[in-house]
Amino acid sequence: MQQLAVSASGLVKRFGDRRAVDGVGIAVPKGLIYGVLGPNGAGKTTTLRMLLGIIEPDEGERTLLGSRFPRDRSDQVGYLPEERGLYPNMKCREAIAFMGALRGLPWATGRKRAGELLESAGLGHAADDKIRKLSKGMAQLVQLLGSVVHEPELLVLDEPFSGLDPVNQERLELLIRGQRDRGATILFSTHVMAHAERLCERISVIAGGKVRFEGTVDEARALLPLRARYTPHHDADAIGAMLPDDAVREGGSWRFTMPDGGIEALLVRLIDAGHGISGLSIERPGLHDAFVRIVGAEALADQPETIA
Repeated sequence: MQQLAVSASGLVKRFGDRRAVDGVGIAVPKGLIYGVLGPNGAGKTTTLRMLLGIIEPDEGERTLLGSRFPRDRSDQVGYLPEERGLYPNMKCREAIAFMGALRGLPWATGRKRAGELLESAGLGHAADDKIRKLSKGMAQLVQLLGSVVHEPELLVLDEPFSGLDPVNQERLELLIRGQRDRGATILFSTHVMAHAERLCERISVIAGGKVRFEGTVDEARALLPLRARYTPHHDADAIGAMLPDDAVREGGSWRFTMPDGGIEALLVRLIDAGHGISGLSIERPGLHDAFVRIVGAEALADQPETIA
């Protein structure tokens, strides 16, 4: 059986009369990149904070790196909270070394590793710049480097891509993969599906404080049927009557759900009718589509970034 870096069952957290987290269970295998996905306000941050021991659950149990007392493992954890914060007058190298020192890393070792991390992240030129001189995205990456300088067993990132431009998003993805390759377990929350689709080996989807799905990205996609895009040689309105009921015309092509028995019989009928085949592709549903199916479109009404 695969060992778990993090596990929890029946986690509940109330704020007044509201259950922000309502019976969440999670199992994060060691050495994987694991995503906790959900719209804003779903309970992701509260769940992560309970797993880390920052706040205590009202009900339920959790284990982090083998301990039922998460704070006992704090030196083995790197954490990037949703609320960013660095001392603005510190230099980048010192800021990273300082964060490592808080986890028990010797100062000289932290400064040496900080320089190496900044170089690998493409920020070596900024090692002696003060934090206040950095762009928001660069400062966010520096804080992330401070979260990994002590080489933690578990790295927990709360909405790490929020506010980053595409270049820094790519740098962050590379850094996350590098930490996984080093042997760390990565647990991060996001409501932006593109990052989760590229990075995650397993995911949980949380909405309304409850886990709605747990499994691999492919298992989430499999909740929706395959789609076909068909382009005839000779287009005509009559083609629509021959296609599945959900067929939609898009320019000179048609998109529709794959028939249960396969597409071969349909193609034969189209060819026999003289429409021919100019193009045909089978499209797998994306994680965004599966996410909408799991969570419900109404929960995403105010979530424009989810489609990123």
